[in-house]
Amino acid sequence: MIINIILEQKKMTKYRLAKLSEVPQTTVIDICSGKAKLENCSSSTLYKLAKALEVPMESLIANSVDVRPNFEIFKSHTCHKVKNLGDMDFIITTLEAGEILKLYHQQWHLESLYLLAMVDYVSRENDLPFCTNYNSLRKMRSKKTVYPMSVHARCIVCGNDRPKQESIAAAIPEFIRHNIVEADVRNVY
Repeated sequence: MIINIILEQKKMTKYRLAKLSEVPQTTVIDICSGKAKLENCSSSTLYKLAKALEVPMESLIANSVDVRPNFEIFKSHTCHKVKNLGDMDFIITTLEAGEILKLYHQQWHLESLYLLAMVDYVSRENDLPFCTNYNSLRKMRSKKTVYPMSVHARCIVCGNDRPKQESIAAAIPEFIRHNIVEADVRNVY
């Protein structure tokens, strides 16, 4: 339980946390024992505990609540991460953090495959060898072809599926391998 770790690091007792936060001691004890879950606490309780522990509220519940972003937002964040870190640092931080497998184990398969495709694409662009730890994931594909929202919008405007065919023809090989249509990961603002 994260709160127990923070208490230990700060050499603070549960009694002291209850006094500083003005959260009843029984509630603090229930949270620390796992009887009460932090994600079920009121925002007021979370705020008081975080303030007393001198940590952000998000850090108290980060490991217990998985907020899955929209896939388009995930793609955008990934592209911006490549742009902001640069190719080499993006590859290094992604692989060292084990982000691809973390996403996969969270059942976020599409995000995992997108991130792997990005690492493979950036590796190819920089003449680097592929990390062989992900060979089994490289064989996986989305059941349905995943198009960018802009392609869906163009299909609606055109009244046909021609933009989908064009986008597949222009897709980056590392992405299309996973049935994800992606053509421009460098042009982000």
